[in-house]
Amino acid sequence: MIELYTAGTPNGKKASIMLEELGIPYTVHPIDFSKLEQKEEWYLKINPNGRIPAIIDKDNGDFPVFESGAILIYLAEKYGKFLPKDPKERSIAIQWLMFQMGGVGPMQGQANHFTKYAPEKIPYAINRYVDETKRLYSVLERRLRESEYLAGSELSIADIATWPWVKARSYIDLSLDDYPKLKAWEEKLGARPAFIKGSEVPKKS
Repeated sequence: MIELYTAGTPNGKKASIMLEELGIPYTVHPIDFSKLEQKEEWYLKINPNGRIPAIIDKDNGDFPVFESGAILIYLAEKYGKFLPKDPKERSIAIQWLMFQMGGVGPMQGQANHFTKYAPEKIPYAINRYVDETKRLYSVLERRLRESEYLAGSELSIADIATWPWVKARSYIDLSLDDYPKLKAWEEKLGARPAFIKGSEVPKKS
């Protein structure tokens, strides 16, 4: 049994979509940001960084895993799905996972912050991060012109990590009209039952 600590953010949805795709039982523990639960001492013992998501693998000695990319790799290796075994193909999947972790997520996250939440509208910051997000989307577009999925011909943890962020592009009013392959990929994955169900975790009260 997997214990999932999460909230309704793109990073949180990575873990729940992965768990739904694997079809394994898991229990959801919603983390309330308004109460700063992610900074409480009990949670910092699970995730020292005080962020979501995090999991505890009850079947592996209550083993905790934090950081969304690390969670995806851990689950993929444990259950033998969504991460190729061939060393080169595995490396490609991890490369695209790291592209999301180091690029799409942080840059789009900053674009979201400066566009929607910053107390002062700073045009330079907004333009910098929105333009960088667009550049990263162009990299995804180019990749998907030559490959059905980010890591090749099959769904991988790279797709599971990237899709929630592309889905959340509305926060910065970013259209996919200039990225037709990315748009088709986003729609195709968004129609998968596990992506639909995983995106609804945690349930809104």
